[in-house]
Amino acid sequence: MNRSEGYLRNLQQRRLVVRSKKRGVHNGSRQSSKFGSSLEFSDYRVYQPGDDVRLIDWNVYGRTQKHYIKRFLDEQEISIAIYLDGTASMRHIAAKWHLAKKLAAALSYLVLKEEDRLFFSLIPTSNTHPLKRKGAIYSKKTFLDIISLDTEVKSGGFVKILEQSLAKKHQLSILITDGMEEIGYLETVFRKMKAFKQEIWMFQVLAAEEITPTYSGDVKLIDSEKDTAVNVSMNDTILRDYQRRMVEHTEQLELLCLRYGGTFLQLTEEKELHAFLLRDMVKKGLIQ
Repeated sequence: MNRSEGYLRNLQQRRLVVRSKKRGVHNGSRQSSKFGSSLEFSDYRVYQPGDDVRLIDWNVYGRTQKHYIKRFLDEQEISIAIYLDGTASMRHIAAKWHLAKKLAAALSYLVLKEEDRLFFSLIPTSNTHPLKRKGAIYSKKTFLDIISLDTEVKSGGFVKILEQSLAKKHQLSILITDGMEEIGYLETVFRKMKAFKQEIWMFQVLAAEEITPTYSGDVKLIDSEKDTAVNVSMNDTILRDYQRRMVEHTEQLELLCLRYGGTFLQLTEEKELHAFLLRDMVKKGLIQ
């Protein structure tokens, strides 16, 4: 078993928890909140933690020694959009960019293995079209495709292009970004998603050096988005001021998410992704 297969096996029994109302009919593996003999039987699938134990077919268990649950025709699929920030500020630090891609890949895998619809978009990019997939058959390949993303960056900010890319049909929109843009611009996007009645999850991915810089003396700082430079004499006062403003900006991002009924989580370079998914996201009620 290679490393990716072992990683995905740990996610196999997990699922995303989406509060938004489901649309569409059948073809999904998410249980309807309804239960009763009036529902029309469709087929079986393997029992997973979190399923209603009342749906286990014990006759099938007696023949196979495996737990299967009954699926009914009112089981509904959902559509989930994942937007990955591919701007220069995300790509500039290799470890940060790889972490963001792994998070996007893992969440995409969780969407597809539940037979839900995935809309994945790398923003901005010059030669990668949005990825639209449905079904567990695509889950592993999609995971690997996202991990291996390495395309030329197109000019433009994440939020501006994201606003133009939003669609009404998704029940959940997931943003994976460092959040290094004006709060007001991001609020415009949140307002639009709220108007579409979409649930919002925002993951802020940061490198260790962005949280606690270790620079000292005279340095040249380069804006990776605008490709401009400024010479700065780093000292304790400047570093403390930077860290204070960074904390304030993150707090504003979290408050913005809360204001629009969304969920905010920060993922840093030193945090192990597996623990983040199976501890932090479970604690937040995003994964079960």
